[in-house]
This record gives sequence, C-alpha cells and structure tokens, in this order.
Amino acid sequence: MVWETKSFMASTESWRSAEHSADLEQSRPPETPKSNLGTWLRAWWPALAWAVAISLLSTDSFSSAHTSRIIEPFLRWFVPSISAASLELVHHIVRKCAHFAEYFVFGLLLYHGIRASHRDSRPWHWSWAIVAWLIAACYSVLDEVHQIFVPSRGPSAWDSLLDSTAALCALAVLFFLYRRCLRSRPN
Repeated sequence: MVWETKSFMASTESWRSAEHSADLEQSRPPETPKSNLGTWLRAWWPALAWAVAISLLSTDSFSSAHTSRIIEPFLRWFVPSISAASLELVHHIVRKCAHFAEYFVFGLLLYHGIRASHRDSRPWHWSWAIVAWLIAACYSVLDEVHQIFVPSRGPSAWDSLLDSTAALCALAVLFFLYRRCLRSRPN
C-alpha cells in the first residue's frame, strides 16, 4: 500500500523533476555569515549577558563591605535581637547562596546556548552538558582571577568550587526534568 501511494504521488507530481529541483537550489541565496551570526547570537545572548552580570557582581560595588550595607539593616529589621556573630554568619551565607544562584542560572543558560546551536531535536545530550559545565567551571576560575585585581575582593578556590558545583547541579536538575518529560510523553 505504501509503495502504491509513493508511485501515485510520483506520477501526479511529474512537474518535480531533478532539473527543476536543481534550479530551485541554485536560485536560493547562499546562507550569509550574518544569518549564522544572528542564529548564534539568539542562542547565546542570554548566557553572554549573564556572564557580564557575573563579572559586574565580582567588582568592588558588590564586595562584602558594600553588600553588608544592604543585607545587615534588613536582617536587623527582620530579626532585631540578632547578634553580631549571627549577623555576620547570615551575611556570609546569603553571599554564598548568591554565588550558587548565579552559576546555577549560568549553567542552564550555557546548556541552552549549546543546545540551540546544534540542529538536533534531542532535548538532552551528555556532551552538551559536559561542555556547559566546563565553560561554567572555567568562567568561575576566571572570575576568581579577576578578583585578584579588585582591592576589596579576594580570590577563593572555595568560591570557584561552589560555582562549579552550582552549574553541575543545574545540569543535573535539567537532566532529571528532561528525563521525566521524555518518560511521560506518549509514544
């Protein structure tokens, strides 16, 4: 039955000759570098913008001394009886949570950029996740190197490890979400 349908379609579409198809291919304009650049930018602009935001957050304006001016009064308002030691600990935890959140989002955006750059319909691919994680890990190291040159900041291997772990956690969450969605999808 399938063979009969194909042969019927071939006989009714005799106007589709090989010569006609070749003419159509030649009449199409070649892909320009601008369109490739546009596609690349659509895929990568969120990750690039987030990388810029991370770099801005690692400047003097967001050092511990500056963020304490915002976080500590809020904490004192929220918990008036908080001790100075507890206040310092909570401030430290909030800053580390910010590190984690920054790189968690960065890991997701990197995976999105890599996935959108490939013309593959699969939602998950391990090599894409590994590349996204490696980019995030390298960027976290570069961010800490940048902080060497900021007088009010300092480099920390622990921060880089936390950042890399956050990106890895984001990719793990993404993997489990894709896995769950693929399992629940009807065949």
